Parts: sequence; structure tokens; C-alpha cells
Amino acid sequence: MAFLRKKREDPRVDLTPMVDVVFLLLIFFMISTTFVETPGLTVDLPESSSQAEMKEPEEIKVYVARDGAIAIGDQKVSLAQFRERLQAFGEKAADTTFVLLADKEAFHGRVVELMDEARLAGFKKLAIATESAER
Repeated sequence: MAFLRKKREDPRVDLTPMVDVVFLLLIFFMISTTFVETPGLTVDLPESSSQAEMKEPEEIKVYVARDGAIAIGDQKVSLAQFRERLQAFGEKAADTTFVLLADKEAFHGRVVELMDEARLAGFKKLAIATESAER
């Protein structure tokens, strides 16, 4: 008498639960990550013990590096391009906050020059960014 043998199936690993876990971890890390705006320049802000933190709805962030390089947002610009960008604001300049993030080693003359350019372009609100002093 001949018995029929059942064909054995090779054991398989189901990858679906592992893929689900990886996607959940990806979503978790994407949600929990804080997005920090970093300019194209390295700026080491000066410290201040008195600090008021205000975030205006309309603002322009200008970075000044140690060597005097200027960046608006994450884009490096020359002084002439800086003037053009400020003039482009037109009448909106009065309601826009000009936030200056200057390196603590930057030349004082360059910082004052940029502040004057902002004033001439019609900006009324000026903020100078600092880091809080740790004591």
C-alpha cells in the first residue's frame, strides 16, 4: 500500500508586521523632531540676561557672520542685493519686524550699517537677537 506524502511548504517569514513597526517609528520620529531654522552662515549670538521673546507675524531675519557676510534667511547676499531686497518690501516695511542676528564677534560698524539700511528702507520695528545668559 502506497501512502501519499504531503508536500511540505518551506517556512516563510511574514514581513508585514515588521514593515508596520518601521513605518510607525518613522512617523513618531517625524512628529517628535523639532525643526530648527539654520542660516547659511555660522552665527554665535551674544548673551543677554534680560530677554524679551516676541515673534511677529511679519518678519525678516538678517544674519551677520563674524567676517561680515550677510544672509537673508538662508541665502547669502551682497550689500547691494541686501539693499534691493529691503527696498522690495515697500510700504509693508513699516509693519514688518527687522530681526538682526549678528555674531558676537561681528564688527559693530557692519551691524550699525545694516540697521541704517533697514531704517532707510522704511522698517520701523527692529529686533536684535541674543541668547539667554546661563547663570
